[in-house]
Amino acid sequence: MAETGPRRWVYHGVSIDPREPPMRFVFVLLAVLLTVLVAWPGAQAGPETDRVARVRDASAAGVGRLIEVTTVTDVDGTKHDVRALAEKGGVVFVMTSTTCPLSRKYAPAIGRLATLWQPLGYRFVLVDVQGGDTAEAFRDFAEAYELKGLLVHDPKRVLASALGASTTTEAFVLDKGRTLVYRGAVDDQYGIGTAKDAPTRRFLHDALEALHQGKAPAVRATSSPGCALEVAATPKRETTATWHGSVSRIVQRHCVECHREGGIAPFALETPAQVEAQAGMIQWVVEEGVMPPWFAAAPADGEATPWANDRRMPNAEKRTLLEWLGSKRPVGDPKDAPVAPTWPATWSIGTPDAIIPLPRDVKVKAEGTMPYVNLRVKTDFPEDRWVRAWEVIPSARDVVHHVLVFVESRGANLLAGRRTSREEQGFFAAFVPGNGSAVYPDGFAKRLPKGATLYFQLHYTPNGKATVDRTRLGLRFASEVPEREVRTIGIANVRIRIPAGAPAHEERATLPVLFDAGVMAFMPHMHYRGKAFRYELVDGEDQRTTLLDVPRYDFNWQLAYRLKEPLEIPAGSRIDVRAVYDNSKGNPANPDPTKPVRWGLQSEDEMLIGYIEYYLKDVAPGQDVGGVGGKLGRRLFADGLLRRLDKDKDGRISKAECPRWLRQGFRETDTNQDGYVDRAELMKVER
Repeated sequence: MAETGPRRWVYHGVSIDPREPPMRFVFVLLAVLLTVLVAWPGAQAGPETDRVARVRDASAAGVGRLIEVTTVTDVDGTKHDVRALAEKGGVVFVMTSTTCPLSRKYAPAIGRLATLWQPLGYRFVLVDVQGGDTAEAFRDFAEAYELKGLLVHDPKRVLASALGASTTTEAFVLDKGRTLVYRGAVDDQYGIGTAKDAPTRRFLHDALEALHQGKAPAVRATSSPGCALEVAATPKRETTATWHGSVSRIVQRHCVECHREGGIAPFALETPAQVEAQAGMIQWVVEEGVMPPWFAAAPADGEATPWANDRRMPNAEKRTLLEWLGSKRPVGDPKDAPVAPTWPATWSIGTPDAIIPLPRDVKVKAEGTMPYVNLRVKTDFPEDRWVRAWEVIPSARDVVHHVLVFVESRGANLLAGRRTSREEQGFFAAFVPGNGSAVYPDGFAKRLPKGATLYFQLHYTPNGKATVDRTRLGLRFASEVPEREVRTIGIANVRIRIPAGAPAHEERATLPVLFDAGVMAFMPHMHYRGKAFRYELVDGEDQRTTLLDVPRYDFNWQLAYRLKEPLEIPAGSRIDVRAVYDNSKGNPANPDPTKPVRWGLQSEDEMLIGYIEYYLKDVAPGQDVGGVGGKLGRRLFADGLLRRLDKDKDGRISKAECPRWLRQGFRETDTNQDGYVDRAELMKVER
């Protein structure tokens, strides 16, 4: 990447010119820590998938052929002649589902199109093609979304197969002669993991407009992002795997935590019939690595995962699941069935000692996108509380993308030894789909200061139906002061600038570690253009160790990566975070690839924050070191550097013992010019 001028380094959003002479030892530490980092290739793109609507070759899509369907039967059992339906203008078949999220998002738009075009002679036939949806649920769905047209319940996908449908959102436009003139998406407003406030291309409307004028549509075929359908003939491959023998256990381990009755996922996967109904979508998300949601790089062959909450499905289990889905799907002997898991009625952490709701209901609109909602709640605890478990539960989970809860404070962050913004302090609690709670080990807890104000940052994703949300935070308290105080920090760069059209732009930030610490968890945070993220530990000899590598970041899953055992980080080292952004038109989630992007709170802006959950080894819970400028902070800083650099253990640091990148400020710190820096001299360093 070409340089346009002298390179300036960024420490917590502060730009530093490396040509400026250092004034004190620690200034040199902070500046030199930000030297040019080694090159890091961005994540390689995987096979292209139709996560957004893309124009297709019309001939290959079958446009122009005769649709040989002659009759359809509606949910009430009445047969309708397709030729009669088409005689005034044409017929529009729209695949849908009561459980597919994208079908729900598109329901209002389909309702409006039917209301507009049916009086002009174009009959809409809405076809529920998801095998697990009931006819009664389909009727309720149509009524709730005010869908006009014939309702056809097609659980065995007979009609869908005749049309050649591939997803739950695909539309087919037939003219009076039952010739297929358009197939594809309704518009480009929604995709898999993407959304616009309004569509920019209205494919179905434009196709009907052209047909009404006696013209061929300008776009005759597109892909149609939605829940993938399996419409081929019954699979014939043989398998030794059975539902009761192995597949049910794989699904239990990796799916049903969310995909169960009462769970946060849009449909259940607790029975073989439910899994068969979603077979096409399951095959797609498993093969693509979209599900189960886990984006950390796999450990080296033969190495155990360091992550306590690792959601990866092992390759052997993937093969078994996919083999079974591609077979006759034998059920096996019910006597081999696993014990059904039990789930908490509400709170997975147990009954909270305190529940803190939002101060008001939040109205979530039906369509488009919404800016972040930010609300404050003043607590009334008369003394500090030690939180050993927390959980965030939205009341309208299906429209909540994520929630971050902060303790409103602009105090010193102890790991960094400096005053920090809200983003740099890190979150107190969080919710993302499938992960909204934490229970800390015995002897660990987070401090909630007395009378603290909590700041809720909420991101909503409308799903086709207006609703309200009243998110709650549940807390369980420790009975006594813990041995370790769990703290958070965000390694942030608020001066990022991502050029327009850049497919793999890298930005960086760093955190000097001034006190011995133990790291418990990581949570990278970027927005729609985020592509890859990495945390690295850099020791006193400038040796790098990867702490967390996320080669394929996904904004839809703001995952925390929790270590099985805390990772000890010594004073005198640093943690670098390195983020790659895709601001090109090749990123289907990109709101606008023609504009450069900077830091901002909304999802169409960008962020670079590497959250870390940690504890300080030599600081008592509740104790404020006052940053590195306080007496305790100075002592911890001096003691930490001596432990790290005093290799001959004579109680002082020689210039030879200093890493190359610290020698520049040695002379200023060695105030008595004896060739050594001792504890007293370190305690006098200005920070």
